[in-house]
Amino acid sequence: MANAAVQVTTMKAALVSAPGEDFQIVKREIPKTGAGEVRIKVHACGVCHSDALTKEGSWPGIQYPRIPGHEVVGLVDEVGSGVSVWKAGQRVGVGWHGGHDNTCCECRRGDYRNCHNLRIPGISYDGGYQEYMIAPVEALVAVPDTLSDVEAAPLLCAGVTTYNALRHNGASPGELVAVQGIGGLGHLGIQFASRFGYKVAAIGRGPERAALARKLGATVYIDSELENAAEALRKMGGAKTIIATAPNSKSMSELIGGLGPNGTLIVVGVEFAPIEVTPVQLIMGGKSIQGWNTGAPADAEDTLRFAELSHVCPMIETYPLERAAEAYARMMSGQARFRAVITMK
Repeated sequence: MANAAVQVTTMKAALVSAPGEDFQIVKREIPKTGAGEVRIKVHACGVCHSDALTKEGSWPGIQYPRIPGHEVVGLVDEVGSGVSVWKAGQRVGVGWHGGHDNTCCECRRGDYRNCHNLRIPGISYDGGYQEYMIAPVEALVAVPDTLSDVEAAPLLCAGVTTYNALRHNGASPGELVAVQGIGGLGHLGIQFASRFGYKVAAIGRGPERAALARKLGATVYIDSELENAAEALRKMGGAKTIIATAPNSKSMSELIGGLGPNGTLIVVGVEFAPIEVTPVQLIMGGKSIQGWNTGAPADAEDTLRFAELSHVCPMIETYPLERAAEAYARMMSGQARFRAVITMK
């Protein structure tokens, strides 16, 4: 008589035991679902610059040990009580927006992105640097079958951040939109801006980025090492929108002079140093500075569908879970081209 199949009860995970500590690959019990939760068998998890908030303990109140990761794609493995919309076997993702309370003023107005009690995978609860993870149903994103796991994962944070910022920026097709930085965020921002029909100015450092910028869809490339980017934008009439993706406040400050009338600098690159601007710079021409922080699950689904239809695709390096520390270090060094993704399959 054949032996019954042995049920797997443990999994591998890459965790941080305390702020600033190195990643540890450990075995843990596979978690159980609670009410209103699903368990995801993780296939891929993007490595994002914001994972440093967990790794270095920069976010107040994080409890350790903690498993980072908020660009997660996999299959629903188990559903908890009260879950009716999602079924086992469905392909899902989880991004930065890891749950909302549905009761605060913003949620009651449908502004889930700014929930007062926003939950973030890898910060509020364990994220995707593990083979199985638990997520609340309000965090789930439906993932199209036409996108691979590794393609979809970075779109759930870097993708929705740039897509959502661009579609709400107020520029019309044909107007000048500049993307500062050609990295993990910027290489997606250039693609989205091009597909939206903007005249796209990509701003990077060094002549070697010119060919890539144009391949991604930029109309013009501005090498900030050779010319003043703000002056170059002014010569083109000024940008309606500048998406600042590189986390460098000094570079962001220098670009404000490149905005056209009623132009907006939209900040998506996370940096703790202040952006410097004079009141006159904003008053003359009615210019503004705005921050943008990804989007809710519905926004992520819009991003995935648009990427599917318009062939926006992240450039990716993949790493097995056992090399999570290497993937993180490569991303933090700025050497990754351009998104690092941990794979479990």
